[in-house]
Amino acid sequence: MIFAKQAKLSTGWAANVRLSMDDGRITQIETNQKAQPSDVSVDTLLPAIANLHSHSFQRAMAGMTEYRMVGKDSFWTWRDLMYRFTANLTPEHVETIAAFVFLEMQEAGYASVGEFHYLHHQPGGAPYDDLGELSARIAAAATQTGIGLTHLPVLYTYGGAGEVSLQDGQARFGNSVDQFLTLVARANEIVAGLPTDCQVGIAPHSLRATSPGDLKTVLGAHRSGPVHMHIAEQPKEVAEIEGWLDARPVDWLLANVEVTPDWCLIHATHMTADETTNLAKSGAVAGLCPVTEANLGDGPFNGPAYLSAGGAFGVGSDSNVLISLTEELRTLEYSQRLRDIARNVMVVDEGSVGETLYCGAAKGGAQALGRGAGDISVGGLADLVAIDSTAPSLCALRQDQLLDGLVFASKDDVVTDVWSAGRHAVQSGRHIKRDEITAAYRSAMQSLIASL
Repeated sequence: MIFAKQAKLSTGWAANVRLSMDDGRITQIETNQKAQPSDVSVDTLLPAIANLHSHSFQRAMAGMTEYRMVGKDSFWTWRDLMYRFTANLTPEHVETIAAFVFLEMQEAGYASVGEFHYLHHQPGGAPYDDLGELSARIAAAATQTGIGLTHLPVLYTYGGAGEVSLQDGQARFGNSVDQFLTLVARANEIVAGLPTDCQVGIAPHSLRATSPGDLKTVLGAHRSGPVHMHIAEQPKEVAEIEGWLDARPVDWLLANVEVTPDWCLIHATHMTADETTNLAKSGAVAGLCPVTEANLGDGPFNGPAYLSAGGAFGVGSDSNVLISLTEELRTLEYSQRLRDIARNVMVVDEGSVGETLYCGAAKGGAQALGRGAGDISVGGLADLVAIDSTAPSLCALRQDQLLDGLVFASKDDVVTDVWSAGRHAVQSGRHIKRDEITAAYRSAMQSLIASL
């Protein structure tokens, strides 16, 4: 049982809440109760947010690509450095880095992660004896940390728009369609050993890394569950797709593929007004990664028009250069303010921007990862986060201002507890396995750096 002095339920704020769980789901919610000696008592209980887009291995690169090279640095120069970095990663590195990343996510308030997993093979591109070797490493990291995992094996067949051959740096990513379908089947076997809230989706990397025919085949074999895809992240990408397929990426996808609420389109940064509206109407989730998008110079999402059209959204940490839930949410809003020279942009008509961002990301992230979560209600997954409303950054705020304070005035250190489908991994602000996971990460980094 959890006792919370106050909780943001699906029906609104409530006081003195006792919540029971069984098999990872919320079975009962009672208000105006008293704490019992056996309860886990917290201050303020909220629905936990899903981190809908992560490349966990990139965390080990954080801080290594912030030196300006001759000429203009861009996403594309960053990508070249990332390719060289991946050549030295071993399966042991992948597992250890992922465990540390998942720990950081949980301590920041995330209960689950969508791992957009495109590192499949050995250096040079030869498959491991077990095609799912690196997927198994991601699953092992999820087991160690207790995070809710939606594993998203990536189809990455081509090196660029127009079925360009893979570059040397992409060799570890590449699969034919048949090989990819075998990989997905193996990933399902692996993830079947995890708790029942964990699952496998698919992730055609992008239109530039696949082809219309391959995309049709893969989607035909994937009858249900999450489908994630990068799209319209960079102007160069938009131009290349338009030159190849005679349509902008989002336009082409919506016209040629049945995009449903199971879909999550990552970034979708460079859209026309019509693309923005049509994506919102599709019911798919826009997977926004504001910190990474700012770090890579992608540009801001078209937030106000998308919200006005009823679009669903969530947030992810993508490159994991900084893992901070509060920073993702406020960077999303601040990117809109800087572009529009305005304040309080990410809300329709009027209301709390913090609540719009937090609750919207909670619902959209859960949808994108196929988790029955996103609010606190009976029958839903017990993806929960507790924060301390007496912290200095929050103690002066009314209840109806708490989410504004969390998003705009707090750091993640106000998080005290996190449950992932009832698994209580963060307690008193620390992951229960922090010491051992952190020590293993430091050791792995020493090994990795020595190999570079």
